[in-house]
Amino acid sequence: MTAAIALDLGTTSVKAALMDRYGQLTHLTTRSAPVMDIHQGQYESNALHYAETAEAILEECLSRTGHRPPLGLCSQRSSFLIWDKTSGQPVTPLISWQDDRGSSACERLQTTSDTIRGLTGLRLTPYYFGPKLSVLLQENPVWRENLILGKWLTGTLDTFMIWRLTAGRYFVTDASMAARTLLMDISRLQWSDTLCRLFDIPHTILPDILPSIGLNLPLNNGLTLQASIGDQSAALISSLTPHTSHEALVNLGTGGFVIRALAADEPALNGYLQTLVYQNKQRQAQFAVEGTLNSIASALAPYPVSECSPQDLAATDIFCLAEPSGLGAPFFRKDYGLHFSQTLDGLTQRQIATLLLEAIIFRVTHILEEFHHQTPLTQIYLSGGLSELPILQHGISQCIRIPVAHLRQKETSLQGTAMLASGLTITCQKNADKIVSPDTHTALIKKYQRWKKWLDALLGIRAHSH
Repeated sequence: MTAAIALDLGTTSVKAALMDRYGQLTHLTTRSAPVMDIHQGQYESNALHYAETAEAILEECLSRTGHRPPLGLCSQRSSFLIWDKTSGQPVTPLISWQDDRGSSACERLQTTSDTIRGLTGLRLTPYYFGPKLSVLLQENPVWRENLILGKWLTGTLDTFMIWRLTAGRYFVTDASMAARTLLMDISRLQWSDTLCRLFDIPHTILPDILPSIGLNLPLNNGLTLQASIGDQSAALISSLTPHTSHEALVNLGTGGFVIRALAADEPALNGYLQTLVYQNKQRQAQFAVEGTLNSIASALAPYPVSECSPQDLAATDIFCLAEPSGLGAPFFRKDYGLHFSQTLDGLTQRQIATLLLEAIIFRVTHILEEFHHQTPLTQIYLSGGLSELPILQHGISQCIRIPVAHLRQKETSLQGTAMLASGLTITCQKNADKIVSPDTHTALIKKYQRWKKWLDALLGIRAHSH
């Protein structure tokens, strides 16, 4: 029996899958997302082609079942477009979250960054919907007028897809997606007049914010949309025990993030992102604290990382940082991205690769230590493509000294989305392998302690008190 169907609107691929009543995904269907056109920091793709691809994937997956199960939708966050309300035709391409055209808005608003962070739990960066839309409306006054008059609509990718699948009956987003726009007050769970004023975006042009689950929206294809959520939130829901703050998820892919749930009324750590994971039917929100690693896959791409082994770690006294686009949370330092403490003369490609992997291990460990200091952690889970590397698995396990397991399930966003849509209590156990490392790797642990002091000195920050 099919319990749900899930559709994942990813950056590089679009996927759908059925989920049975035991929580297992079946009939995975996938296609590549439309090719991204990248020029001068702008990342765009064909929005109509993307929507048609998603709809075709959904129908193909549905053909595998005779039922019309509840639908869950998860989406890449902050990618958006503007479209014509009458024709449904996109006015702009799909503008990716990776696009940096919002930089000028961020520069203009630097003096208000503390206010923005207080309301959103996020840093002021061009990744988000708000800064990019602000620039577009400044540059195109006619667009602003058409949006205010209701001739055109704008929203993130989930909003466009729901609008299409309901023939324009619903112009909505969910709280988890709205929370990553820099326009929503995450405490009040609504669009913020203060933020809209700062970004000079009319409040009236934004979609309605709904809870993430229990939507009950009828679609034209006979399905009912029951859940809509950001892709990272969906992955978190499928990977960690709900509502516990004693587990952390480390996802290592194109970028990386380390995240754990926040207990009720627990403050987020200084410098870290406060993530709204989802909002339930009772309109209560679940929050998480998040540290980030930027662009780590691109740093590793030129090197033979698959040849590196745990025995290679701590073989030199060179320290490094491995985030080409700048250090992520909690540091947010664009001036230090890919950086080595000494010259690399005489090192092999494998040795350089090991240094970069050490940097990832150390950054993850540092974040986990800070999480553990605030609320003790009892279990850490690794996921994402890079987490398959034994050197990362064992390095993190050896440095943090908290039980670490590797999640084998590959489609965590689809899994979490389907679970939310089904409304069932899924009782299946996590599919995870415990990482068994040597009792000690003294050299690596000692190098990590030296790396922390080097990083503090490099960034000019006070030494760690724990």
